[in-house]
Amino acid sequence: MSSSPAVLMRLVASSFTIAEKAATIVRNVMSGGDLGIVEKSGVDDLQTKADRLAQQSICASLSRKFPKVTVIGEEELPFENVSEELIESGQNEEILKYPCPSQYDCIKEEELVVWVDPLDGTKEYTEGLLDHVTVLIGIAYEGKAIAGVINQPYYNYEAGKGAVLGRTIWGVLGIGAFGFQLKELPAEKHIVTTTRSHGNKLVNDCVTAMNPHSVIRVGGAGNKIIQLIEGKASAYVFASPGCKKWDTCAPEAILHVVGGKLTDMNGNAYQYHKDVKYMNSAGVLAALRNFDYYASHVPESVKQALK
Repeated sequence: MSSSPAVLMRLVASSFTIAEKAATIVRNVMSGGDLGIVEKSGVDDLQTKADRLAQQSICASLSRKFPKVTVIGEEELPFENVSEELIESGQNEEILKYPCPSQYDCIKEEELVVWVDPLDGTKEYTEGLLDHVTVLIGIAYEGKAIAGVINQPYYNYEAGKGAVLGRTIWGVLGIGAFGFQLKELPAEKHIVTTTRSHGNKLVNDCVTAMNPHSVIRVGGAGNKIIQLIEGKASAYVFASPGCKKWDTCAPEAILHVVGGKLTDMNGNAYQYHKDVKYMNSAGVLAALRNFDYYASHVPESVKQALK
């Protein structure tokens, strides 16, 4: 009789179906017409009914199944007394067929931290830019992002009748990343993806310093990392505080699985322990390939400003 799957693989398999449930909630709120928008810290920092319901669904479902795992969500909402219709108890059986990498085989529940962004790209969601939206579930061990699930609720939404709406990307260090087609831009092609709604002089100066052939301005950290791994952009450059750990944990894990790199603007790795500050205060620099090129082009003024 085979032993039961390692806790990491069960957590990833559960996160996959939980993210799909959250995506359904996100779509249902939009189709219902009442987004229930509230401002958190300002007009560029919004929360909707979809953020609230999706987070309750994700965090309560994870906490019920993995009570000793630390789950940290973007929205400050209770996990208790959540409606049963929001609970997802399933798991993706295909993921459970993969053997757990030996270095993670003996991890205990209480050693894992899950970072949740129930709706990354909320501002874009409220503006109908639905392809920017993702659901992010990142898994960290010993402070490092080691696995992630990214769901795009509206993938294919402009593809017409008969197209399957939505997709889920997942990855684990030591296994691989799945649910998309990895594509690289030529090394000499410098296309920078950056913020759409949080720009300032520092951000713009840093983007310019990369000598890009073109610049893409979109919402959502998850969306930007997908652009890197699908060959639509070569670097993600955000020289500003604003991004938080739940924005980068899942995307960083997926990017690292396929050989990419994500750091702050000074080249320091972010830590994902349960006690770290939530803000990525030194910005974000990420690339699938040629990371050193982009790191070497970060202006000294930017590095000093974001120390």
